[in-house]
Amino acid sequence: MAMPPISLSKLPIGKLPMGPAPRSTVHLSPVPLSAVPFSRLLVTRALSRALLVAVLLLSPFGLAACAGSKPTAVLGCGAGTLPCLKGKAVVLLTTNKGEVQLSLDGDNAPLTAGNFVDLVGRGIYNGTLFHRVVKEPVPFVVQGGDPLSADPKVNPELLGSGGFMDPATGQQRQIPLEILLAGESEPRYGAVLSAPGQQGRMKLLHARGSLAMARSNDPNSASSQFYVALRSLPELDGRYAVFGQVTKGMEVVDRLVQGDKLIKAVVVEGGTLVRAKP
Repeated sequence: MAMPPISLSKLPIGKLPMGPAPRSTVHLSPVPLSAVPFSRLLVTRALSRALLVAVLLLSPFGLAACAGSKPTAVLGCGAGTLPCLKGKAVVLLTTNKGEVQLSLDGDNAPLTAGNFVDLVGRGIYNGTLFHRVVKEPVPFVVQGGDPLSADPKVNPELLGSGGFMDPATGQQRQIPLEILLAGESEPRYGAVLSAPGQQGRMKLLHARGSLAMARSNDPNSASSQFYVALRSLPELDGRYAVFGQVTKGMEVVDRLVQGDKLIKAVVVEGGTLVRAKP
């Protein structure tokens, strides 16, 4: 009998509760492997793996699933409307569990890294919480950067829905998804890259300790929230913008739990911002 289709809702980050990632329990009948056709066994294994990945991905983020487009300069540093990082920068995070050093890559992700450096300079991250930590059923991410979390009066259920309100515009600043492919001179902006030929060409990947921007289903909705990957996450490559790496203090990141505090973030090296192509 054919299996019914599985519907997976795409939950934007602002709609998620603070609790740990939801778990799913699958009950399987004890059927001997010898009695199962090989083709059906492969499908079953693939489905089980897909369900696990879906549970993890839908918990802290909502994923889009559209193909990438050609580079769009108007969305990137060439538009001249957003701060972009020239070269590299080093940022030091002081948490209640210890210090974490980040290396930001303005060569391969100038707009995303520039946005982060600008927010660090404005003190946006000081006193915020790591409001989302997913370690079960397998290590996933540590997420923070919501300005709402710095206010103890804010309802905890709202944490994960905030972003940087730009005083110059009176609106929340949002930046486009930024992915650079090998062999191209400029990053691609504004669309998920999921074609098989693109996966092996991405300059920045989700390795353990990678720093990336969280967002909702809209590829152009990242603002201030960021996450650190607790393990290699190739399923996120091309869908979320990696812009740096933990270079010191990964053991501190591993100790962080939901509700821990980012006391202060400062740029300790580099950090030159421009409003044009670096």
